[in-house]
Amino acid sequence: MSEADAIARSADRGPATVATLVEDLRALGATEGQTLIVHTSLSRLGWVAGGPVAVIEALITVLGDAGTLVMPTHTTGLTDPSGWSNPPVPESWWEAIRAAMPVFDPATTPADKMGAVAEAFRRYPDTARSNHPVASFAARGPLAGSITAPHPLEDAFGDGSPLGRLYAHQASILLLGVGHDNNTSLHLAEARSSDRWRDQGSPIFEGGRRIWRTYRERHHDSDGFATIAKSYAAEGGWFREGRIGSGWASLYPVRALVDFATGWMVKNGATDV
Repeated sequence: MSEADAIARSADRGPATVATLVEDLRALGATEGQTLIVHTSLSRLGWVAGGPVAVIEALITVLGDAGTLVMPTHTTGLTDPSGWSNPPVPESWWEAIRAAMPVFDPATTPADKMGAVAEAFRRYPDTARSNHPVASFAARGPLAGSITAPHPLEDAFGDGSPLGRLYAHQASILLLGVGHDNNTSLHLAEARSSDRWRDQGSPIFEGGRRIWRTYRERHHDSDGFATIAKSYAAEGGWFREGRIGSGWASLYPVRALVDFATGWMVKNGATDV
């Protein structure tokens, strides 16, 4: 979406600012002291004065000093090129890519394809980031260190991961202008309901040197997450929806939604959606 489109999208409410975003977030149900994992599309919020920094500042203001803000900062480009499909690369390139791909660095590796807000947040002062080459999370607040570490190479979305600790801390999920296909927390339900694995590979440092490590990851697929969320709502699960800027947002409790999704997947099949 272009900036002109964002301006047009904001015609009815005017520009979003830190102050108006704070008001909207509080009306939705975000509160001081919450632990909140946020997924966002900046363009879907309309025109925001200050861009991604304004969104982050509004979230920090609402949560206060006692709250912890979390965002996924995944780096899907640091995977085995043999599995790339959008677009694929020639097989003749695979070994050269594996040999040259830089090792993930929590301080410098961009959060590719995660949006402008997540990319700005992972560089924000006092923000911690988990050390996983593909599935990292960034967090800021009193629980940031305990949420981001450790982060196992295998089973990156399981109970031993940041998602498992968000569940333990009874965090909430905030979807800002995005749907459940962006709801990373539901990968925890996949990890709990299925024992399907696949091979993955990434460059890592081991013993002080760079190596290419092949490891296992659980199969994960977000295509059916919207169907699960509709079933959750239809059965009376708690959530809130409302306007944030010129876009729509929703707020869910991690524990209730993941518990429901786990049961749904066990009953229906984790990928049969």
